[in-house]
Amino acid sequence: MKYAMVIDLDQCVGCETCTIACKLDNETGVGIKWGRIIEAEEGTFPDVRRAFVPLLCMQCEDAQCISVCPTGASYRNSQGLVQIDYSKCVGCKYCIIACPFMARQFNDARDPPLGVPRVAAGDSRKGVVEKCDFCSDRLAAGREPVCVESCPYEARIFGDLDDANSRVGKLVAGAGGVTLKPDAGSRPSVYYIGVR
Repeated sequence: MKYAMVIDLDQCVGCETCTIACKLDNETGVGIKWGRIIEAEEGTFPDVRRAFVPLLCMQCEDAQCISVCPTGASYRNSQGLVQIDYSKCVGCKYCIIACPFMARQFNDARDPPLGVPRVAAGDSRKGVVEKCDFCSDRLAAGREPVCVESCPYEARIFGDLDDANSRVGKLVAGAGGVTLKPDAGSRPSVYYIGVR
């Protein structure tokens, strides 16, 4: 089994529902977003199109973040997903530098604005690096990542890429799914369709 996500750029409207759902479900701290949306304009006037590109940890097969981690905090779990053991992370930030997708963020333990309660899990990750983990806890419970479940436009599709009959397998093969930065050699598990 190889978990993969397909993002249909023709369906994404940049609503940020995925970003907010991720933030709430994973209780990330102030300023920490495990997923984000990049806005871009394509074309020239008068034929201009606005595009939205969701970015998250790409769950690379050849994850450079793992190879540079001096403590073994970055590792691949039994499901093949790139994870962080927060108890081993010393906050050196080597993995942030190594990631070609800028998917990792350092929790600098900033205090929330006055009147905003602290987030329990976010507080426990102070001084370490954080990132998307494809909601491995939800996968273990037989559910999809929260960004996939919450997308009102079904722009995100999740499944087993090794299963040629899965929706993910069919989309990558049939719709010409592409990955970002193929020259980085990291072999991401997030594919994009609807790329112009």
